[in-house]
Amino acid sequence: MLNGLNVEGTTPLHRMSVRMKLAILLVCGLALYTVSSLFILIPAFAIAALVYFTTGLAFREAVSRLKPILFTILILLIATAYFTSLREAAESFFRLMAIVLFAGAVTATTATGDFIDEITRLLQPLDRLGLVRAADVGLAFGLVLRFVPDIFNHYQSIREAHRARGLKVRPLTILSPLIILTLKDADTIAMAIDARGFRRPREKHH
Repeated sequence: MLNGLNVEGTTPLHRMSVRMKLAILLVCGLALYTVSSLFILIPAFAIAALVYFTTGLAFREAVSRLKPILFTILILLIATAYFTSLREAAESFFRLMAIVLFAGAVTATTATGDFIDEITRLLQPLDRLGLVRAADVGLAFGLVLRFVPDIFNHYQSIREAHRARGLKVRPLTILSPLIILTLKDADTIAMAIDARGFRRPREKHH
């Protein structure tokens, strides 16, 4: 059952704490950026794919989530191949895809509310120093996760509407209505946040 971007399940990743998952993701990301060997990057990509596709997501849903970022990575891949070499492009591709798949697995196995709570807890020391508002950062992170599927659904709806009317699907014709719908969603959520008083004045620490 889907709830936002996460899917319920009983895999080891589902049972792992949010803090542990974020720590592993951070370590894996840093480790992959220190490696330039395809003999390591390709197996890392294969392991990440295995983890991602066994989170409980339906295959079609799992693939559809990768399409937007995959398009960006392919553009980077072409640019890297043109300006440097095919080998460096391949290294970048497997490195980035491994990180994306690991991050996707973490997102798919963690409820948005758990993300918000954990980030808020981790930022409490900085909040006490007056450097950040931990609750606001956690809420902002949660809203980003919440908006991702909505924006993608809006894009799919607009694209299907264009096709139904016999119109050619072009980025510029899709971008304007997509931005308008996203801003309307943002405005609605902002009003809901203000109405519920989630944002409170910072308490002065003595």
